[in-house]
Amino acid sequence: MKKTLTRLFWPILKFFEAGESKGHYKKSHRTALNGVGGLFLLLALISAVAANAANQVGALIPVLIFFSAGVIALVVGSLGSDKAVARIWGSRGQST
Repeated sequence: MKKTLTRLFWPILKFFEAGESKGHYKKSHRTALNGVGGLFLLLALISAVAANAANQVGALIPVLIFFSAGVIALVVGSLGSDKAVARIWGSRGQST
């Protein structure tokens, strides 16, 4: 199943996995990314309910933005490599 989903979401994963590896990865970064993705999807749902109540097309813009951010965060957090997770956070390796 993971292989199929990775193939389906390859355009998103390719963007974050391309380039040089300069990130510092921690397991907590992946957990936090999945949590943030879930929160963005919750915000998209709340925005959709508010947009429905407002009966205005322009109210769908926040729904699209929050939904897109949530899906990207969950895809990278669930299917992405350690390098992709570090890159989405913008983590830099600590010099010691």
